[in-house]
Amino acid sequence: MSSLAGLLQQPTTRQLLAGTALLFLTAFYSPLTVLMLTPVYGSAPAHIFHAYGLALIGAAGWFLKDHIQRLTGRQALYLVPVVAFWVPTVQTFLFASSSVLGNPFGAVVTEVISYYPLVLLSVASASKLVQAGLDLGRHGEAVVEHVPLVVTYVIYKTGEKFAKLFLAKFIGTTFFFSRVGLQLLLPVLYSAIAPSKLLLLAIPSLLFSMTSNVHMHTGALNSFLNDEGFDLLARQDSATGYISVLDNLADGFRVMRCDHSLLGGQWTKMPQNYHPAVMDPIYSVFAMLEAIRLIETDHGEPRVDANSKALVIGLGVGTTPSALIHHGIETTIVEIDPVVHKFATEYFHLPSNHIAVIEDATTFVQRTPPAQYDYIVHDVFTGGAEPLELFTLEFLENVGALLKDDGVIAINYAGDISLYPAALTVRTIQRVFPTCRIFREASDSDLTTDFTNMVIFCKKSAATPLTFRAPVTADYMGSKFRQTYLVPKQEIDTSRFEPIEKGGRRFLLSKETHLLGKYQDRAALEHWNIMRHVLPDLVWENW
Repeated sequence: MSSLAGLLQQPTTRQLLAGTALLFLTAFYSPLTVLMLTPVYGSAPAHIFHAYGLALIGAAGWFLKDHIQRLTGRQALYLVPVVAFWVPTVQTFLFASSSVLGNPFGAVVTEVISYYPLVLLSVASASKLVQAGLDLGRHGEAVVEHVPLVVTYVIYKTGEKFAKLFLAKFIGTTFFFSRVGLQLLLPVLYSAIAPSKLLLLAIPSLLFSMTSNVHMHTGALNSFLNDEGFDLLARQDSATGYISVLDNLADGFRVMRCDHSLLGGQWTKMPQNYHPAVMDPIYSVFAMLEAIRLIETDHGEPRVDANSKALVIGLGVGTTPSALIHHGIETTIVEIDPVVHKFATEYFHLPSNHIAVIEDATTFVQRTPPAQYDYIVHDVFTGGAEPLELFTLEFLENVGALLKDDGVIAINYAGDISLYPAALTVRTIQRVFPTCRIFREASDSDLTTDFTNMVIFCKKSAATPLTFRAPVTADYMGSKFRQTYLVPKQEIDTSRFEPIEKGGRRFLLSKETHLLGKYQDRAALEHWNIMRHVLPDLVWENW
C-alpha cells in the first residue's frame, strides 16, 4: 500500500491517471449523447453522423492541443467540468428547435453546440496530461508525439466500449443511471478531476437542471404537455430506449412511446354503453393482426381456439395478445424490454394469464422445441427501423420450426414498401413460408407516402391457398372498430416484390444485414416526419 501511495505522489503518474480518467469520462459521454438525441430525432438518425463528427473533433483536439491551451489561458482542463454541466441545458433549448432544424441536421447541430466542445477541450487537456505522464522525452521526438496519440486512442475506445456495455446492462435501474441522471453524474466526476473556482460558472445551468429541466422533472414536463392536451402517466429509460405512456386528453387515446416512435395505443374515450372486451387500438393494423385466427385450415375448416397455442414476438401495448388470450388461446409473449411489458400490463389492460418471456427473440427461438404453436404473431417494429436480425432467413427458419404443420403466422412489416429492404424481406419470408398473402393498412388513395404497415399472413403448408373464414359476432369481441378493420381488405400483389434490385440479394442473411444501413437510415428519416404529424412537436421535443 505504501509503495502505491508513493507512486501516486509522482507527478507523471498523477498526470497519466488524470488524463486517463478524463478520456474515459468523455468516451462514456459518447453513447450517452446519442441516447439524449434519440427521443427527439430517433435512434438511426442520431447515429448517422455521430461517429464521423466525433473522430473529426477528437483529432482536432489532439493536433490543436497547444493552440487550445494558449487560447484558454491554459485553463482548458478546468473548463471541461463547466462545459459538462452546461450540456443538458444547451441540449434542452436546442431540442425545442428540432422541427425547424430538421432531421438529421438538427441532431448534428445539437452535438456541434453541446457535446463537441466538451470533446474538444477534454481531448486537448487529456492528451497533454497523457503526454506528460508517459514522460517519453528521452526516446526522441517521434516517440513523444506518436506513442501518446496511440495510448490516447486506445484509452478512449476502451472507455467507449465499457460505456456501451454499462448502459446496455444498467440504463434506467436508478435515477443516476438514467440518461438525464448520468448528465448530472458525469460533470460531478469531471469536477473531481479538475476542481476550480470556474465551477461557479456552472451554477445557473445546475439550478435549471434541478428545478426546471423537463427531461428531469415530470411535473415541469406535464405543465407543458397539458397545454397541448397531453398528460404523461409514466416514463423510464430501458434497454430498447426511452419508454413513456401518454394520454391525449382531447381526443381520448393512450399511447406507449419508445424514443421517436409509437409502440401502439388504445382509445380511452368511449361512447356511452360501449365496452369492448379488448380495448380498441388506435391503429387498424393491430386489429388486422387478429385475423390470423380467421385463416382456414388446409381442409377448409375454421380453427379451434380451445387447446390452441400462440406465440407473440414483440409486445407493444399488447392489443393483439390480449385478443388471443380473450379467445381462450394459450399465449406466450416474447418481449426483450421489461419496461414495455410492465407498462403494457399497468396501463393497457394486458391480461395476467399469459406466459411472459423477457428475452431476446433470437435466443428464445433457438432454445424452444419445434412444433409448439398453432399461431405466431411477429410484430417487432420500433424506432423507425425494423430490427433486421429478426427478418433474416436464419431467424425465420427457426421461427418456422416452432409452428405446427398446419400452423399460421402473421408478420407486421412497417417501412417504405417501394425500397429494396421491403422486397428483400418478403422474398425471405416466402422462402420459409410457401403460402402467403400480403395486406397493407391503408388503401393507395389514403397514402401520401410509401411508408406503411403491411401484414404478411402465411401458412407453413403449401397444400392449399390461404383463405380467411367469414368472422362471427364473437370474433369482434363487442368492438365496432374490429367490425371495420378485423378482416384484411387492401391486398398487395406479391409479384411486385419478385424483381431483384441490381446488385441486390434474393434473401436476407444474418451476415449481410449491415448492407442495408443506408436504406434503414432513409426509412427512419421518413418515419420521423410521419411521427411529427401524429403527435405535436412539443411532445417529442420535451419527451
